[in-house]
Amino acid sequence: MINPASKTQQVSIPPEKKKYNLLDIPLVKAFIKSRWYPGIFQWAAMIVFSVIVYELVAGTVNPSRNFGTSLTWVLWWPAIPIIFLVLGRFWCAVCPFGKISDIVRKLVGSERPMPKFLKKYGIWMIDIFFIMITWSDHIWGIIESPRGSGYLLLVLTTMVVGTSVFFERRTFCKTLCFLGGLAGNYSRSGMLELRGTPDVCKTCKTQSCFKGDSKTEGCPMFQFVRTMDDSADCNLCGNCVKSCPNNSIRITPRTPTAELWGIKKPKAEHAFLAAVIMGIVFVQNLTMLGIWQDILKVISKITQTTYYPVNFTVAFVVSMMIPIAMLWGTAKLTARKGTSEKVKENFVRFGYAVIPLDLAGHLAHNLFHMFTEGKAIWFNTGNLFGYTLTGDLALASVGTVQLMQYLVIVLGLVGSAYTVYRIGNRASWKKLLPYYALMILLAVINIYLFSLPMDHRV
Repeated sequence: MINPASKTQQVSIPPEKKKYNLLDIPLVKAFIKSRWYPGIFQWAAMIVFSVIVYELVAGTVNPSRNFGTSLTWVLWWPAIPIIFLVLGRFWCAVCPFGKISDIVRKLVGSERPMPKFLKKYGIWMIDIFFIMITWSDHIWGIIESPRGSGYLLLVLTTMVVGTSVFFERRTFCKTLCFLGGLAGNYSRSGMLELRGTPDVCKTCKTQSCFKGDSKTEGCPMFQFVRTMDDSADCNLCGNCVKSCPNNSIRITPRTPTAELWGIKKPKAEHAFLAAVIMGIVFVQNLTMLGIWQDILKVISKITQTTYYPVNFTVAFVVSMMIPIAMLWGTAKLTARKGTSEKVKENFVRFGYAVIPLDLAGHLAHNLFHMFTEGKAIWFNTGNLFGYTLTGDLALASVGTVQLMQYLVIVLGLVGSAYTVYRIGNRASWKKLLPYYALMILLAVINIYLFSLPMDHRV
């Protein structure tokens, strides 16, 4: 069996090695401590969000001509994995839903504690909501329908308002937001981290990073900087920077995937979501390929029905189960014969190694939309202001986009393979061979799917 690293082995960077702190730059520190951060970004996002929702609900029903559709699914959704990779969960600090939550709580919020059920099962709830929304898109055509996208945003807004009226801080963002699972997993691969300085934090009596002070609210995501050792729930909102009386907070660049190498308390729900995301990328690609109809015909022979929701659900579940089964099988190969607990330990720990490939697959898939439909953003923005703009929507040829997709997948493979190496405590390649083979196989499947002609969904 490939044993999990011990607590001492999990520290990938010696504590004596000083990291570069962005807050040592006076201008950066002054901006983050000011009332302009993150408010200036939040209000800009709120204005754009309002226009998007209006256009989705009241604008043209033609998705290729709708400003809201193009900005949401051609620009924002492809950009999300890039933001999480480069800036961690910074998007969550400026997200309109988060700002709406803050406003509602200040006006009518009762600030009740988060329900114990959500506190215990919140991550699983996020996983379930993400799967449900992805499934619903294919059943009801949310992306292809401006009205469907608009109503989805309104439903989510209602959920935000409801939780903000009754519960403290950003309960919705922490335990219910469908994007939270992606944000948490992807930000672990990110290039930016916020941490406290251990020697300073251990002498602090105020706990203002968690509780806040007279001017600044406590951490909206319920994080205590002194004990925080991952970036999954840090929004980089800057509240702790503003309230810390000891200047203990550090915001430092780091090597992509570094956090994945030494997760101290790996969780099954994170590994499960990592495998599920890979399966969802598979099915998202399949539905845009010419062979999709052939796959549905095969499934219809098994289900004895041509009803699309049934047959798609079968394909959807199977696509998600394949990476889970592959990861479990690999964990079994690398575990010593014995209890299933040993297999589960390997499954959970090495499940984090799939995350870089998840991020790459998500980005590569959406590069197709961004570069073959990208001009729709420009055209529809012009149409919004009364200028009639038409023409080819592509920013690059399909061949060029495929080359970019292949490169992204290869980079994801490198990240996942190196993460396997580090999680395995730099064990010999023979001991880790099953996991290397798994990552290569997942990458090859992605590259093969991207090599096939794809149709536009919008």
